[in-house]
Amino acid sequence: MNLETLRDYCLKLPGVTEELPFGPDTLVFKVMGKVFLLTPLDTPHHSFNAKCDPEKAEELREKYPDVKPGYHMNKKHWNTVYVTGSIPSEELFGWVKDSYDLVVASLPKKSQQELKNN
Repeated sequence: MNLETLRDYCLKLPGVTEELPFGPDTLVFKVMGKVFLLTPLDTPHHSFNAKCDPEKAEELREKYPDVKPGYHMNKKHWNTVYVTGSIPSEELFGWVKDSYDLVVASLPKKSQQELKNN
């Protein structure tokens, strides 16, 4: 997975927008205005921050050396994932989708219904 592949995947999910709210170095993906993924644009090694169920977040950190507590994020709910090739792309995409789904589940019912109708 590279940055372009990650970007394409995120933008295909319903209701997703991309922004640079923290300046030109961090690409942020939101669903219905809520952040579900961030990725730096100015680092030599690709990584991203994704929301995660707290128990699963701990499990992933124990299982994979390239999964760390979320950099500049709530360490309980966010992981930083370093994309080095040690984790299969299918798993990475699954974690992105899990992050998206967690954020969608926290949206008001009206917003969730709006997403389903698109």
